[in-house]
Amino acid sequence: MIEKHFIVATAGHVDHGKSALVKALTGTDPDRLPEEKARGITIDLGFANLRLTGNDADYNIGIVDVPGHEDFVKNMVAGVGAIDVALFVVAADDGWMPQTEEHLHILTYLGIERAVVALTKSDLCTNITSVEQQIRDRLSGSPFASAPIVGTSIVSGSGIEALKLALLHALSTAKVPRDIGKPRLPVDRVFTLRGVGTVVTGTLIGGKLSRGQSVVVQPTATTARIRSVQSHNAEIESVQPGSRTALNLPDLHANETIRRGDVVTVTELGKATSILNVTVHKLGRGNTEKTSVLARPLKSGARIRMHHGTGDFPATVVLLDAKQLGPGESTLAQLRLEKPAFAFDGDHFIIRDWAQQTTLAGGVILDVHGDAENFRSDVNRIFMQTVSEQRNVSTVVAAFAERDHFARANELLVQSEYAGTEITAAVSQLASAKKLVLLGEWSADSDYWSKLRSRAIELIDTAHKNKPDAPGFALTELRSQLNSTFKFPVDIFDQLIVDLARNGFVQAGDRIKRATHQLTLPANLQPAGAKVRATLATKPLDPPSRKDLAPDALTQQALRFLINSGEAVELDPQVALSSRAFAGAVDAIRKLLAKQPATVSEIRQALGASRRVVVPLLEKLDRDGITRRDGDKRYLK
Repeated sequence: MIEKHFIVATAGHVDHGKSALVKALTGTDPDRLPEEKARGITIDLGFANLRLTGNDADYNIGIVDVPGHEDFVKNMVAGVGAIDVALFVVAADDGWMPQTEEHLHILTYLGIERAVVALTKSDLCTNITSVEQQIRDRLSGSPFASAPIVGTSIVSGSGIEALKLALLHALSTAKVPRDIGKPRLPVDRVFTLRGVGTVVTGTLIGGKLSRGQSVVVQPTATTARIRSVQSHNAEIESVQPGSRTALNLPDLHANETIRRGDVVTVTELGKATSILNVTVHKLGRGNTEKTSVLARPLKSGARIRMHHGTGDFPATVVLLDAKQLGPGESTLAQLRLEKPAFAFDGDHFIIRDWAQQTTLAGGVILDVHGDAENFRSDVNRIFMQTVSEQRNVSTVVAAFAERDHFARANELLVQSEYAGTEITAAVSQLASAKKLVLLGEWSADSDYWSKLRSRAIELIDTAHKNKPDAPGFALTELRSQLNSTFKFPVDIFDQLIVDLARNGFVQAGDRIKRATHQLTLPANLQPAGAKVRATLATKPLDPPSRKDLAPDALTQQALRFLINSGEAVELDPQVALSSRAFAGAVDAIRKLLAKQPATVSEIRQALGASRRVVVPLLEKLDRDGITRRDGDKRYLK
């Protein structure tokens, strides 16, 4: 039978019996700290393992026991960031309490969809039906409105087996934690063992980690290697998503190079960032003693604590279109963190007040690479609205392309909830629909690419019209003019030139032109050009010096045009030949040297030309790799 791995976390008011219930379910006391034993309450996170057998699979369940006291809610949030089912614990003799309500808010904000309610101390209550109805009323309108309520008693042991069956049923309908090839282990405990070194624990999400694997600790980007892997005290080779995980990282120092709130991951999954574009929601629940506190508005510009994964981060929240967020309201916002966090698009988070006394709101990250300067721009507003309303991978890819215009394939949505195969498929689909253009390792928004390409063609054609005697448009000038209107990476300009060269244009050195472009002399230079052509044709291998050939500005411009267009060849600053004379001379020299090496004098005699012409001619052929000089003789190269 297959084995499925899930995480269950307790939730509920202090002193309602969460830890005792976990011990009754698993045989493990989750309270591990001496102070917890002394005070009789859970202060930090506790962990236990429960194994159940269902009709379809064996269920390996990690149970996270969280504090119920309001002073330790920050620790509670660290334990429920990656759970599959919530185990609400309500004492029958107390009923629904303030911290129960806040925990309900937190679980709702984190996107938890399944819960089981354990009604503890049921042996102390004379009217169970009334308490169950109160709980049902409190859950009304929440994702857990239809959650089963199971009466239990630790003293008598009643209801424990029924509670296991309720958990089993809830987990049987839950989705198995996804393996998207992007492993992240938010660290919730760090400690050192003698002879072993640093050990970290957490709930693994997104992918597998294996013994011997190289990892990186974010946000510090500290590298390490996994010496060993454990899950529920069992040594294993690799661990899969949805498992309680312990990693031995001997390269690191506990609480110096790694601590709670850090994330163990792999290098190719990006880096920590400090500005997050998000959508924020505040529940509109009421009718409890805690409501007046939970209903406090979230004000734009407020300094808050963002709880993400197992960490909490000081930040300022900036609302896009509101001064404050009240109960039942949602808005787009930006979180500007005071220290970087390693997060993914699609992650849930909690906002609590600066004093860590009240949960104010929750939300979902839309873009981990936010930009404070352009936060309120129209294009960013449209982007945030689009991805907040629909998280379909194709829609998200298209929204990023429309906003950012260009993206490298290996960087597109790397820090996101989507698998690489899903992103690749979305890009391919959008390319087939002509919404994206694939440019080597880049993808581009079709409309933006079309405008950039059209503008480049327009600039080249204008240059041909304004300077018909130029051999093409300088690439540096083309890039400069395009940059004044468009934003694009350096590599995209190279892709643009490649694309144009495949579609009717020619790149020659540092210039580009239409393949059909023919150099023509401007009207004012045509008489001077005719004079230079005639002079070069009169004595092909004995032309006058450049000074005599082009004695004035007009003939100098005409000669430069003939050289640029290939109609004349410049041997050196003093001598130029017609291209026909140059080609004839090269052919004659090849035939002569094919028989035997020759001196300058022998070549001069064979051509019937003067030394003034032959010496610079041979030096040019040496530079061009046609001939080589050895002593006073020339050889074919």
